Amino acid sequence: MTSGRSLRLALFLVLMCSGISQTQTKTIGKTQIVLLGTGTPLPDPERSGPCTAIIVNGTPYLVDFGTGLVRRAAAARNKGVDALEPTNLKIGFITHLHADHTMGFADIILTPWIMGRKGPLEVYGPAGTQKMADHLLQAYEVDIKNRTEGLEHSNITGYKVNVHEIGPGIVYKDKNVRVKAFDAHHGQLAQTFGFRFDTPDRTIVISGDASAQSDVLANCQGCDVLVHEVYTEASFALVSLEWKKYRLAYHTSSKELAEIANKAKPGLLILYHRANPGCDQARTAECREAGSEEQLLKEIRQMYSGKVVVGHDLDIY
Repeated sequence: MTSGRSLRLALFLVLMCSGISQTQTKTIGKTQIVLLGTGTPLPDPERSGPCTAIIVNGTPYLVDFGTGLVRRAAAARNKGVDALEPTNLKIGFITHLHADHTMGFADIILTPWIMGRKGPLEVYGPAGTQKMADHLLQAYEVDIKNRTEGLEHSNITGYKVNVHEIGPGIVYKDKNVRVKAFDAHHGQLAQTFGFRFDTPDRTIVISGDASAQSDVLANCQGCDVLVHEVYTEASFALVSLEWKKYRLAYHTSSKELAEIANKAKPGLLILYHRANPGCDQARTAECREAGSEEQLLKEIRQMYSGKVVVGHDLDIY
């Protein structure tokens, strides 16, 4: 009786250990995409500023620093994405220096440090990123001096920023990822980038703000996931000639994106930064309908049969 019970116990323990091992094996190298912000300059309370987290083996890599990114990271942590504990936010990539993509720069410098981050923030971005970081640190010098020299006794390293100003090509590599920057051709800005992330199990391409002339297609030939900005054709028809010129130079329409996706053939197309310049400012009922999520999906699906979703803040893929 005792030996039978012992045998069953031993068998149970073997099975348990086997199950744990299989679970651990499945999670090693698993890459997650967490949309921390899918918004635009439009002050939409449902969408924070642009920020996408790529998480590999528990390490988060952020693309863009939109408004509210650290609070969105904390919200994702509360949903079970432990890697997005704010003190873990240490590496980021900036597509371009427009305000909606950088208004959270001060947030990611200071808030994780205030919460205990000890290492400096590593930032990879276009020319001008160093100057922006320097001015932000100068703007908050009273706060930093008080926290480091006052009763908080905060560390003197976690608020620092190591800026790496980049050009097209491989800009970062570690044991988890290889990151390539490519031209996004976002209007008249001198430098604008999209990024390709190669991880152990996925290839992810993020367009940033991009026109149809961007190098997205060359960098997503059967990539696993393409995260791309877009505007609707219906809203384009409602705006002035000047706004039409602006859109063609700076952004990508649903028709243009469908053409890109049909050639690139991503495993999943995620639509983010859904903007409709000219209509967003008008805020009429007609513009809201023409630029809606429903209209966007309708237009894309008329021309593209692959898997496509509209991204929302805190979606995980």
